[in-house]
Amino acid sequence: MITRPAIFKWRQTEPGLILCAVRWYLRYSLSLRDVEELLEERGLNLDHTTVWRWVQCYGPELEQRLRPHLKPTNKSWRVDETYVRVKGRWCYLYRAIDSKGATIDFLLSAFRDADAAKRLFRKTLGDRSHPQPRVITTDLAPIYSSAVPDSKKEGTLRERCRHRAAQYLNNILEQDHRAIKRRVKAKQGFREFQAARRTIQGYEAFHMIRKGQVRWVAGDNLLRQIQFIDSLFNLAT
Repeated sequence: MITRPAIFKWRQTEPGLILCAVRWYLRYSLSLRDVEELLEERGLNLDHTTVWRWVQCYGPELEQRLRPHLKPTNKSWRVDETYVRVKGRWCYLYRAIDSKGATIDFLLSAFRDADAAKRLFRKTLGDRSHPQPRVITTDLAPIYSSAVPDSKKEGTLRERCRHRAAQYLNNILEQDHRAIKRRVKAKQGFREFQAARRTIQGYEAFHMIRKGQVRWVAGDNLLRQIQFIDSLFNLAT
């Protein structure tokens, strides 16, 4: 008898099908009802709200389990924020990538201010796998002019870290935002802040996988990516 992983305990649906539905939703620009129809083609009849509950549970779990398997990023950061609509109002997704385009970290905030930027720095450097940045490149927004010095005073950033405000150097990050925004647009916004945060964790996890940031998993090898995700959740391949 095959033992079901503990994280799937009490789920009536087979773990492999659950992960398949979560993968489809997070990887492609699909709505919950799109995934519902695709599952129906495979003989699984369920409501789209069930898929939503799966995404809320396993999206953040995927991102957390993925982290130890990521390749190291470099010390040249690009930091910027983009807009995400939550319950009819704009919130702000702060994102950091390195100069090669690898995702470093992200943070969803209800406000666009220096405190949110400082939380991003604390969150990022709270992960020991991220080295201290040599330089942080931002756009010309004044929030970073105070966030970087304040983070140095708090000890989050090292004093020798340089802040560089240059709009054109952040083009690589503006392009990177698009992959996340496409998925958000397909979902037509979010109804609740924490649900948005959990869903975006899943989006970002898949984006890192597709960019080839996982050790020994090529960004264009879909089969290997599926096998890797199954292994993270202790499913037999």
